[in-house]
Amino acid sequence: AIPDLLGRVLSGSKYGVRQTRGKFGLGAKMALIWSKKSTGVPIRIKTSHVSADANKRKKKRKSDSDDDDDDEEEEDDVGKNNEIVGGRKVGKIVSTCVLDIDIYKNQPRVIQHTQEPNTEQWIGTEIQVLVAGNWTTYKSRVVQYLRQLAIITPYARLEMTYSNRSDEKKGMNFKFERRSEQMPPAAREVKHHPSSVNNLLVQQLLERTNAKTLVKFLTNDLSGITPASARRLIERLGNSFEPDMDPADLDDKLVTRFVQVLRSADDLFKSPDGGCLSPLGEYNLNLGIQKVVEPDIIATARDKPGAYDGHPFIVEAAVSLGGKDAKEGITVVRFANRIPLLFEGGADVATRVANGKIKWSSYKIDHKRDKIGVFVSIVSTKVPFKGTGKEYIGDDIIEIQQSVKRALQNCCQQLRAHLTKKNALRDVKERKSRLLKYIPDVSRSVFGILEAMQKRKSEEAESGPRYSSPRKRIAGAGAGVGSSRQQHLKPTESEVFSVLERVSNGDLTEDTIKEHLVEAVEENVNAGLGFDENEEVFGKGGKSKSKKGGEDDDRQAVYLVPIYDDPKTAGNVVIRHPLFDFFPLNA
Repeated sequence: AIPDLLGRVLSGSKYGVRQTRGKFGLGAKMALIWSKKSTGVPIRIKTSHVSADANKRKKKRKSDSDDDDDDEEEEDDVGKNNEIVGGRKVGKIVSTCVLDIDIYKNQPRVIQHTQEPNTEQWIGTEIQVLVAGNWTTYKSRVVQYLRQLAIITPYARLEMTYSNRSDEKKGMNFKFERRSEQMPPAAREVKHHPSSVNNLLVQQLLERTNAKTLVKFLTNDLSGITPASARRLIERLGNSFEPDMDPADLDDKLVTRFVQVLRSADDLFKSPDGGCLSPLGEYNLNLGIQKVVEPDIIATARDKPGAYDGHPFIVEAAVSLGGKDAKEGITVVRFANRIPLLFEGGADVATRVANGKIKWSSYKIDHKRDKIGVFVSIVSTKVPFKGTGKEYIGDDIIEIQQSVKRALQNCCQQLRAHLTKKNALRDVKERKSRLLKYIPDVSRSVFGILEAMQKRKSEEAESGPRYSSPRKRIAGAGAGVGSSRQQHLKPTESEVFSVLERVSNGDLTEDTIKEHLVEAVEENVNAGLGFDENEEVFGKGGKSKSKKGGEDDDRQAVYLVPIYDDPKTAGNVVIRHPLFDFFPLNA
């Protein structure tokens, strides 16, 4: 089976559609062709695996309720080519094959094919290929491909070693350890959807079908068609079609009519189902990006399954900020059926949506200065590649474009909630820093005023009250005049005497005022934000944390108001100074 699997090009046949990793239908055979073209050296394959028939028997054993039958089937499950070692099933033999290909006859040329006992209980497949290329020119592309492959396959361990025989210092080694133990489920093969067929495909299906009637052909060989909708479809086809007619009787003209009606009768059958696809998953995508990029923050999203031209697709996206070796601006990383796309990125739908359809500023993100990573993975039974190289997906398919946009917007909304809290914490720290900066000057000035008041109070006690200006003499004469609120704020003689007595005794100093101001800043700087500056912005599960309680009530507003012309409206002055009068205003 190994020679036919790798040594014969275009040998497969499709009876349905399925999400595949290849681009050109060659798969691993491309490695053999490349080796044949560049060096001519055959490839070496080493493999040992569990028989598929054994797995089928294992499933059958699980569904059987008879204990005796289970024991018999378990012995059969081990089988001739499999055995159980250490609780896991391994193959009994290891196959080694040295293979070449006859490109003219399209046939495998087996140089060596041996089978040996699997004494080391080894399981897996190993392929050795010798190819020629310009390492200096394409080194960056190889490294880029491996990095992106590590992102999209976090469940795999990747390692690459390059050794330079002439200069050992130029050698390099890359290793990406496995980050996840959860592999995506295998993609399922499904039948062709009616809206995705063409004349050639319908003719192939008609040749292979076992159905004896046209109704059976529609319901058995195509997906999404029920017997009732099949009969309604045949009615639309016209008088040349009958429900009981043999599908083999359709000629080219009838096939053309048949295809036209199939592609236009969307109301008769269901849309393609995305359950047959195998996306990576948000969990694995998050782990892969964290493993390779190491961003400061990341958000992932998956859009609902969609369809175009009868082919289902699923879009997964992630947006990251910061990271190791990240560049300023938007960096787009693209995947199609979990394969990295390196070239022609400017014309890709992911790049155009990220650069032209997303308003980054509305999500608190600066798309020119921030280090933004955009990751878009599209899986489908038929990826709509553009160009002969199949290196980008065009933005002309509106369904895919809108799905990519929705997924990226979902990611940005998650980031906005985080960045809003992060910016609020930053503003708190900046406000606290500004307040603490002026505390020494404020405490020194306040203490100087209190000292002057204490000195003047002592002089007044000896020689009577004195005023330094006519305005303050008028204010002194109008003492006691004002609103009830201002009267309430006016300190009593005992309070004034107590404060000045503490200044005189040395209990109230510049340092104590400074300490109290620092305490006030610490207590009130976070008021109204709902969280502490040392608190994590996001808790477990990405949920934001917030404190309960009305801390807004503890805040005290401070107002600067002008000095009125009429001294009587100025209220009761608490602190008098040659340059200003200070009094509280309870707003």
